[in-house]
Amino acid sequence: MSGLVLKLGPRERVLINGAVIENGDRRSRLSIVTPNANVLRLRDAIHPDEAKTPVRRICYAAQLVLTGDADPREAKNQILLRIEELSQILVDPDSRRLLTQASSALLGEQYYQCLKALRALIPREDRLLSAPEQ
Repeated sequence: MSGLVLKLGPRERVLINGAVIENGDRRSRLSIVTPNANVLRLRDAIHPDEAKTPVRRICYAAQLVLTGDADPREAKNQILLRIEELSQILVDPDSRRLLTQASSALLGEQYYQCLKALRALIPREDRLLSAPEQ
């Protein structure tokens, strides 16, 4: 995760390698230079009760790796399986691109990048799930 730059708002919290860090009263930037650091913005965190849809469940699984609450080796296989299942449903080019990015990041053990690609699918999933049946 070399070169990640976090721009934090006042009092914004971020989880880095299991430690919750809270920003001060002013906006700031943090550069994460340690490779493979586990980083999660707490405002982006998915609560377990919110993990009720296929994409949110995959995001939550990736999030658990970032928080240190899941074994990366065990989670990797489950996440890959779920990404494969999603790729059977989300067949448009943009979704395929995001799923490919998520898979590549996961295989490279870049869990933040995996989560970032998967989170980009949430608005699409919301639209599909709220679409009127035909």
